[in-house]
Amino acid sequence: MDDFNNYIMSRRPTASRPLLGLTVLVVEDSLFSSEAIRLLCLRSGARIRRADCLSSARKHLRVYRPSVVVVDLGLPDGSGAELIAELAIARPQIDVVLAISGDAGREVEAIGAGANGFLPKPIECLGVFQQAILAHLPKTAQPPGPRVVPRDLITPDPIAFRDDIAHVADVLRARPKGKTLDYVAQFTSGVARSAHDAPLEAAAAALAKDRATGRPVRGGVQRLNGMFEERLAEGEVI
Repeated sequence: MDDFNNYIMSRRPTASRPLLGLTVLVVEDSLFSSEAIRLLCLRSGARIRRADCLSSARKHLRVYRPSVVVVDLGLPDGSGAELIAELAIARPQIDVVLAISGDAGREVEAIGAGANGFLPKPIECLGVFQQAILAHLPKTAQPPGPRVVPRDLITPDPIAFRDDIAHVADVLRARPKGKTLDYVAQFTSGVARSAHDAPLEAAAAALAKDRATGRPVRGGVQRLNGMFEERLAEGEVI
């Protein structure tokens, strides 16, 4: 660890920057969701590292020991619950492990796997994010004295949303089947929810339902393709 990192890690939390001195590893494949957490960490004083899949996260954890790990439950190479279960029995333990998902119904799964807490997407309120971490930190890592819990909302860069859409559009153009198509629906739903794009979220949910019930998916895939093209075209105009 270099001198700058040593300096950052040795700094004490304050009322305005209650996560100062912490390093947060975000395991999240969505650039838009990752950007939201990056902004929340920046406002809170924490340093952030990112892994976009389980494999990358495991490589990272063999080298670094973050203070906090935030794990998306839907990842391209498996369920984030797998990593949470591994972290729950690892020694030394991570101080705080949080699960995140666009599907609020997966909270029970996350807590059952060993997560300290769960945050449904969109993750955009500074105070909610800070309290989710502070509630599980040891007293020695808490900011001194009382503090006002901020209600500020962050707004991620829309370019990150466009990049996510471009990525999933490329996957869909390859005519995926099976689990890959399930991933497309899950990823799109989470990104759409985080971006407050209700029509896109509904289209992704419809595709997921078709997959779950064994109905034809061609219409749902075509609908998503069209919506991806519309949003990418809007980004080019901007």
